[in-house]
Amino acid sequence: MNAKEAIEFGKKNGALMVDFKFTDLVGAWQHFTIPMSQLDEEVFEEGLNFDGSSIRGWKSINDSDMTYIPNPASAKMDRFNEVPTLSFIGSIFTPDTLQPYERCPRQVAQAAIKYLQSTGIADTAYFGPEAEFFIFDDVRYEDTPNASFYTIDSEEAVWNSGSDHYGANLGYQARHKGGYFPVMPTDKTHDIRTEMCLELDRVGIPVERQHHEVATAGQGEIDIRFDELVEMADNMMWFKYIIKNVARRHEKTATFMPKPVFSDNGSGMHTHMSLWKDGKPLFAGNEYAGLSEMAIHFIGGILKHAPSLCAFTNPSTNSYKRLVPGFEAPTRLAYSYKNRSASIRIPMTGADPKKKRIEFRTPDPTANPYIAFSALLLAGIDGIENKIHPGDPLEKDIYGLSAEELKDVAEVPGTLGEALTNLRNNHEFLLKGGVFTEDFIQNWCDYKYENEVLPVIQRPTPQEFSLYFDI
Repeated sequence: MNAKEAIEFGKKNGALMVDFKFTDLVGAWQHFTIPMSQLDEEVFEEGLNFDGSSIRGWKSINDSDMTYIPNPASAKMDRFNEVPTLSFIGSIFTPDTLQPYERCPRQVAQAAIKYLQSTGIADTAYFGPEAEFFIFDDVRYEDTPNASFYTIDSEEAVWNSGSDHYGANLGYQARHKGGYFPVMPTDKTHDIRTEMCLELDRVGIPVERQHHEVATAGQGEIDIRFDELVEMADNMMWFKYIIKNVARRHEKTATFMPKPVFSDNGSGMHTHMSLWKDGKPLFAGNEYAGLSEMAIHFIGGILKHAPSLCAFTNPSTNSYKRLVPGFEAPTRLAYSYKNRSASIRIPMTGADPKKKRIEFRTPDPTANPYIAFSALLLAGIDGIENKIHPGDPLEKDIYGLSAEELKDVAEVPGTLGEALTNLRNNHEFLLKGGVFTEDFIQNWCDYKYENEVLPVIQRPTPQEFSLYFDI
């Protein structure tokens, strides 16, 4: 769809307003809106200016002008506005030169694909994330100098088995780790997830399946079809937007926090990847688990750089409360065929070479998809170019191995601070092709440490009062 066609699409659908969406450094959508009467083809060429100093991790106030240019092919009707609204996703440029802004996540993703193509290795990178989430009935939290608390609730949560909070208690609460695939009435969010699937389909994002996930308290998963890197990241932003807004329609709230519920499974974003060239898959071959040598080296690159990659794929302090033993989250950097306890799994996909892929199970949905997918691609390219072999696969239940059996198997970082330190010390592979810059890496690490790591470290928690108040 070109600019003219996008405008006609909006008119045909009765759009009265036009919404321009873009992703900030951390990975949240931001937007501004104009009347449909103000949209013309020049907007797609010259863009629209805005103040970048109020966007997290971007410009200072003395150098704040930025230009937004929408992608006409991204045109969709936003179904959550009362007034018919045409929506676009766009990228950010510097206004004086119209050069791509190096801290714009979408620009990073576009640069990653250009770099892949320049290497001659492949021309297409497919990504298929599986983002899990929770749907709660209520959430409250507060953090002040003299008080700190959070409380979440869900009618189907096991802690409500004796509650009258929701009226007559009819039972059918999902037990801890007992939420995988139960039918209604235990699965109390089935119809909401179905509505989410239908809304995704209405904006052109095909859904493959939906189901309740392992944890109690409304954990769910909706799998959307894989796509090329930039397009998949665009789709993931729509995915989160739709999940949250459909939940809100039902006076519920959805969260992609990796670990909102203590003592139960957290939410991951298992990410499937494959490379193609000239319409042909490159990951199928005669090596281990039916992989090609290229795919093996791609795995090697990811495992080698995983301690740094976690700063992007698991970019919250809460991420590392999920990455602990005992809750089906991979903490050991190993690969294996069919094995869901390994950080990289090779799915059993049959004989069709087009289905051959690898699955990195460590990431979670707090990741900015543009940045995380780009970093994974560059790590894989580094593995291919330097023929990094991942060593022998680990074909055991890693969760059940002893400390002695695991002593030579590398681990993911234990905290976001550790991941950021790894990124500071090992990011040369990300600088190739100018995809990431030193400024981007430094800014990311500084922002995350100052705005997330330090505040969490410095604040007392209710658990600390429980442990230490009476000592």
